[in-house]
Amino acid sequence: VQTTIDAVAPEVVEGIKEAEKEKPEEKSSKTSEEPLSKEEDEAKPKFDKKAWAEKSLSAEEMEVLGLEIHTLDASWFEVLKDELKSKSFLDLKRFLMQEHKSGKTIFPPAEDVYSWSRHTPLSTVKAVILGQDPYHNHNQAHGLCFSVRPPTPAPPSLKNIYKALSIEFPDFKPPPNNGGLLTPWANRGVLMLNACLTVRAHNANSHADKGWERFTQKVIDIVASGKKGVVFLAWGLPAGKRIAKVDGKKHLILKGVHPSPLSAHRGFFDLGHFKKCNAWLEEKYGEGKGIDWSLDVDPEEVGV
Repeated sequence: VQTTIDAVAPEVVEGIKEAEKEKPEEKSSKTSEEPLSKEEDEAKPKFDKKAWAEKSLSAEEMEVLGLEIHTLDASWFEVLKDELKSKSFLDLKRFLMQEHKSGKTIFPPAEDVYSWSRHTPLSTVKAVILGQDPYHNHNQAHGLCFSVRPPTPAPPSLKNIYKALSIEFPDFKPPPNNGGLLTPWANRGVLMLNACLTVRAHNANSHADKGWERFTQKVIDIVASGKKGVVFLAWGLPAGKRIAKVDGKKHLILKGVHPSPLSAHRGFFDLGHFKKCNAWLEEKYGEGKGIDWSLDVDPEEVGV
């Protein structure tokens, strides 16, 4: 049974709440300009989403924004809360609620729509990979662009990403069993963001131009306006347009053709983006501060 977007299963909500519980504050030697590790971020005090919602939202708005209150990571919720209250976003959520009421199946499952935010809290972002539309078939999308949930095999574009990685890093290992789970990257500071965060089953781009693009652009803008420099990887013209206003002096901007089989032969394998990303991060933040691009991790260890 497909989970509705604002009636998240109680056990899912409880699991996410448990994971978000505050941990004792620990002092870090890092400055605010340097990305934190996931463990360091988890030690920070968390924004109280529920308290803000009870103070700032009407009963109807709380119902409409139930998924965000329960599953959007607190670090992102805090900086996106004004956007969540905007007419554009509330209209988007009402549209999605109507989709469910009319019996439409929506991907990814509701509890995964904001998985990108929980795997990559704002303070941990080192790099941003931009996608477009979620995969629209069963057992594929789980909230991270290009990534598919196991045991689904890696799609063609992702196989080309693996090929590029193998060229740059001959010892690169993809996920086990020809898989396509990219959660390890997200846990290491790679924000993997689609332009649209939902799609109707078997109907590509069916939720385009409904409001997601404005919301995810706000996410990009927040990262771009932050104190720390990050790497933006934009493959294909649509992705490139989304970072047109990003400051190239503050951040590293890597653009190129999309890894799709339709375009990868036009230079994707010669981009060298993954090594360039790491070289820039290490020059800026120190040795060993690049991304570990390896994916040979048991899916059960990292989850979706």
